[in-house]
Amino acid sequence: MLCKPIFSALTPLLAPLVMLPLMTACSPSQPTPQPKADSAPEAKTKPAPAAPTAPQPTDTHAPPKPGATKTFTDWTVGCDNALRCTLGSLLPDASIGQDNLTLNLTREPGPVANGGGKMSLAIETRNDQAATKRPPASFVVDGKPIALRDATALAAAIANAQSLKILDATGATLATVSLKGAAAALRYIDAQQGRAGTVDAIVARGPAASRAPTPALPVIAAIAPSGAAAKLTAAQIATMRKRGSCDIGNFPDGADPTQFAPEVHALGGGKSLAILPCSTGAYNLIGALFIIDGTTIAPAQTDAPSGFEETGADSATPVKSVVNGSFENGVLTSYAKGRGLGDCGVHQSFVWDGTRFRLSEQSEMGECRGNIDYITTWRAKVVR
Repeated sequence: MLCKPIFSALTPLLAPLVMLPLMTACSPSQPTPQPKADSAPEAKTKPAPAAPTAPQPTDTHAPPKPGATKTFTDWTVGCDNALRCTLGSLLPDASIGQDNLTLNLTREPGPVANGGGKMSLAIETRNDQAATKRPPASFVVDGKPIALRDATALAAAIANAQSLKILDATGATLATVSLKGAAAALRYIDAQQGRAGTVDAIVARGPAASRAPTPALPVIAAIAPSGAAAKLTAAQIATMRKRGSCDIGNFPDGADPTQFAPEVHALGGGKSLAILPCSTGAYNLIGALFIIDGTTIAPAQTDAPSGFEETGADSATPVKSVVNGSFENGVLTSYAKGRGLGDCGVHQSFVWDGTRFRLSEQSEMGECRGNIDYITTWRAKVVR
C-alpha cells in the first residue's frame, strides 16, 4: 500500500510550537494501472444469404389453340386461352364512313372476390376525324350519364338498355352505338368465364359464389437474337424464289427494287431468318420464310398456321409465310388484312425457339364492319 505522512498543528497550550509527525496514515493501495487491452476483434459477419431467385418457368410446349369469335347482331365477342374475353361494337354497313367510333369492353378471368373479373374499355377513334378533334369524354346509357373510364358501370348498364351515346366534353354526341346483341355478347362471356348463375355474372346472375377459373398462360422458352445476319448471294435468293413459287412479275411496274428484296435478320446460333417478298396485292404483301444456316437454306417452320393460311385463304406459297410481316426485337409479326380499311383480318406474333417459330399472340376480327381494335384469341408467356 502507499503511505503518506499526516501532520497536526498543536494548540497554543503546548510550547514550543512544533510540527511533529504524529502518525503515518496508510490508504488502501490503488490498483496498478494496466495497459489498455486492445479492443476485441470484431466478429466477422457472414454475408446475408442471397434471396432465392424464382425458378425460370419451363417451356410448356402447349400447341396453340386460339379461341373462336362469335357475332351477335351488332357486337362481336371472343375469349383467349386464358379466358380474357372482349366484346366489340360493330358498325351497320350503311354507317361506315360516318359515325366510325367503336367500343371494346374486356373482362379478366377469375372471381371478383380474389381480385379477378376486372373490366376495362377502349374507344377506337382512328377512323373518326371528329373524335380526333373532340375526344370522347363520357357516356349516356338510356339518359343516364356514366364516367368515361367506368367500364364496370358501363357493362352493367348496357346489359339491359336501349341506347348508348358517346359524348364529347361539351356534351355533344360524337356517336350513337347500337346495343343490339350487346346483352347476348355479355351473356356469352359469363358462360365462357364460368360465371353463369353466380354473383359475378353481368347478365346471367345467380346466388352462387363465383368459382371462375384463371387458367395459366402457356410458356415459350425463346432465344434472344444475336450475331450477324447472313449475307445472301443472288444465287441463294433465286433458289428461295423458286422454292417458294414467288412471282415478282405481279409487283407493280416501276416498283422500288427494295420492295421485293429479302429482309434478313440474325436469330442466334449462326442462323438467320429471311423474309422473301413473294406476291403482293392492294394492301397485302406475302413474305415467304426461310432459315439460313451457313450454306443451308430451308423453309422456316411454325407451330401454327401463319399469314393467309390462318385466315383460310390460299396464299399460293408452298412454304410458310407472313403477310405485311416484319421482325423486330425478336418477334416475327404478320398482319393479314381482310380489306384495306383494316377492320377485319388476323394479327399474329411469333418467337424463335431455336428450331421453329412459336405463336406467342394472336388477335383477330372476323367481321368487316368498322372495328379495327382486334380481339385477342391466344396468348403465351415468353421467357428468354
